[in-house]
Amino acid sequence: MSFKFYKQGFSLLLITSVLFLSGCASIVSKTTYPISVNSTPSGAKITVKDKKGADVFTGNTPANFKLKAGAGFFSKASYSVIFEMDGFEAKTVPVNFSLDGWYVGNVLFGGLIGFLIIDPASGAMWKLDTEFLNETLSGVSPETEEASLKVLDLKDVPDSWESNLVRIN
Repeated sequence: MSFKFYKQGFSLLLITSVLFLSGCASIVSKTTYPISVNSTPSGAKITVKDKKGADVFTGNTPANFKLKAGAGFFSKASYSVIFEMDGFEAKTVPVNFSLDGWYVGNVLFGGLIGFLIIDPASGAMWKLDTEFLNETLSGVSPETEEASLKVLDLKDVPDSWESNLVRIN
């Protein structure tokens, strides 16, 4: 037998091993996904929490960070992004993952090892539903603001208010 036959056989064995010993989704997909978060107005504080309530990221908009797709064996991740800014209502936006179509490719390429072990353990069987969040924050309405008493010196009172002033002594 010639060296050429061994070389071709080794290449075929290597390709077959890669396909059968790894998951299809883990070959073509990701286990962590970048996400961009922005707000109007810009500069809002954001806190990202996982499904157990643990803080994963804290920062201000605009922000870029990565999120893991999996949350354990056969368990997809889910996150909440909480937007907060003085003078605006807090807003919570969910970030979800769904089944990656490449995971089904294990039937053809990855075999049982990819289908039952590699992709479920690595999180590669899940994909991020959206990679960009752009939220508009709503101002706090006057009814929800706390009542306050403000004492002004007479010289600080605007002229247009003088006709409404009442002397109390």
